[in-house]
Amino acid sequence: MNLPTIADIEVLAQRAFEEIPDDLRAAAGGIVFHVVDFPDDETMAAMELETPFDILGLYHGVDLLHKSNLDASPEVDRVFLYRRPLLDYWRETGEPLDRLVRHVVIHEIGHHFGFSDADMDALEAAASAE
Repeated sequence: MNLPTIADIEVLAQRAFEEIPDDLRAAAGGIVFHVVDFPDDETMAAMELETPFDILGLYHGVDLLHKSNLDASPEVDRVFLYRRPLLDYWRETGEPLDRLVRHVVIHEIGHHFGFSDADMDALEAAASAE
């Protein structure tokens, strides 16, 4: 069995982004998705990760609550998806890979809008209860 490639995960991430309601996708702006096998050493240290398998995705940028049009050179907002941890989680849980990638994409875009992990957990729990 061939494991999904970086390109396969990129396709799933783009599909997930396209499934977000139009108004939210427009507000998300030009977020760029990067799929890499593992987080780099700088990310590992900044996030205080014990192993590179401890993170599935990461939003990198300035959230909309803190962004200013006056910033001299605004950095592009990026969402990193970590292929190997995603695949590990997928194999351990049996959750469909497209659903897992969609969850991570939506979660990381939530950070773009300034939501904390706790905010998103509460929103997800409320949606699941409906």
